[in-house]
Amino acid sequence: MTTGTTPQGLRYAVRRSGRAVAFCALTIGCGTRDEKGYPAGIAHFVEHTMFRGTRRKSANVINGYLDKLGGELNAYTTKEEIVLHATVLKEDWKKAAGLLFELATEATFPEDEIETERGVVLDEIISYKDNPAEDVYDRFETLLFEGSPLETPILGTSASVKKIKADMLRRFVKENFVPEKMVFSVVADIDERTLEKQVLKLTLPGREGAPCASQNKGQCYAQGASLPAGEPFHVTLDKHHHEVNAIMGCKAPSLYDMPERLVCAMLSNILGGPASNSLLNKELREKRGWVYGIECSYTQYADTGILAISFGCDRSNLDDCEKAIDKILTRVREVPFTDAQVKAYRKQLLGQLAISSDAGEAQCLSMGKSMLSWGRIMTPEETRTAIAAITPAQLQEMAQKLFAPGNLSSLIYL
Repeated sequence: MTTGTTPQGLRYAVRRSGRAVAFCALTIGCGTRDEKGYPAGIAHFVEHTMFRGTRRKSANVINGYLDKLGGELNAYTTKEEIVLHATVLKEDWKKAAGLLFELATEATFPEDEIETERGVVLDEIISYKDNPAEDVYDRFETLLFEGSPLETPILGTSASVKKIKADMLRRFVKENFVPEKMVFSVVADIDERTLEKQVLKLTLPGREGAPCASQNKGQCYAQGASLPAGEPFHVTLDKHHHEVNAIMGCKAPSLYDMPERLVCAMLSNILGGPASNSLLNKELREKRGWVYGIECSYTQYADTGILAISFGCDRSNLDDCEKAIDKILTRVREVPFTDAQVKAYRKQLLGQLAISSDAGEAQCLSMGKSMLSWGRIMTPEETRTAIAAITPAQLQEMAQKLFAPGNLSSLIYL
């Protein structure tokens, strides 16, 4: 893998693979939390509407530009990033890269196209509300981070999206889509030095330095700011659903808390990772049959994180599920794992990471995120060494901190 920074300040990472396809991504360090002074949801709306036309291409041309090559073009928005990414045959990677840069720097946001896309986003908001498993997490995060920029839903609200105007979109892009807040990553079966030379020829027209001169966005967000402490909450809403959707959780280590974030990631995986032998899944689904699925997720932001346990169940099983979860969390908090158990958990986590990172698209997106966050990419050996260093005592200490009596908040949709 080769990494560097262009004269404009754009960071990049290129990696050779043995695949016939190339994966490209442009990761921009702005998201929902950067919307101060704008209607909520504008970052996500920018992501949608930049596809609606540039100075050189109409919406129809953009939509078919990579399709006719057998490729794919996509994008997504998080609380802290907007990501444009494409998958094409390796010989077409420069066309994909050129399109990503054009979208990010030359989108025109035509009024008629904005109105068309506004209808799409409003429908997305409505459909999202019809999915209680997703909506409950979104509202939980809003409650947990109340009073901070992280409380805003990524999609915004119907009312806020209706307030977004073309000039706002252009201003948001001008302020945030600057080289020092952007990373370009490529995974392709092309010599890395050749890739690097070609990446260095790519430019961002009219884009100068970012307002924040820091080389990682975490320092940008953390300077002179802190999240409100917030009090634990317990909210139950009657949604008249057949299934109960519940979530409980708390704030957790941030993206820059080391080694705590890796300890938290392992603990989350032990409790409710994707494997069927995770503690919560084994007890509530496999043994009791109370839930179809239960998971423990850990999301990291620049200045905080969130660890959340979410599940859906029949109303009659809710009390039993809550008691079983509390019992498991109490045991993890009070009884340390053995060395043999932690050794097995380490191997499981490393295996999951290796398998997930073997996909070219996942590699490309991860490279962009890492370069944006830290200005570098951890090697597989560094990751293995860091995970191998996690001890039973560290896992218990993290459990005691996160699952201390009265620390967890909860939101239940009945």
